[in-house]
Amino acid sequence: MKSYTITVNGTAYEVTVEETGSVSAPAAAPVAAPKAAPAAAPKAAAPAAGAGAVKVTASVPGKVLKIVASAGQTVKAGDNIIILESMKMEIPVVAPQDGTVASIDTSEGASVENGDTLATMN
Repeated sequence: MKSYTITVNGTAYEVTVEETGSVSAPAAAPVAAPKAAPAAAPKAAAPAAGAGAVKVTASVPGKVLKIVASAGQTVKAGDNIIILESMKMEIPVVAPQDGTVASIDTSEGASVENGDTLATMN
């Protein structure tokens, strides 16, 4: 056995280390899987058969910076509906298809999570 004195943040500690006869190689450090980059524009869920409504959802967590469209407004696919702020970036939430905005289901300044419904379209 070997004894050591280790000082951490000004406090001294006595440590005793015992050698065991077996020596093993150190395990490799775990490597985190790469994360996928968030999509630039959120996608809406596909409409259910006969439902007649499409939910427009947040693809990233963030804050509602600006509501661009209003209920009853006609929009084309790709038109901005809402602007989110996430990680100091402005992320447009766009209409997934041509249609009419049935409702805006959030408000400016609201915090949203990934998957939250922001608007509904017909």
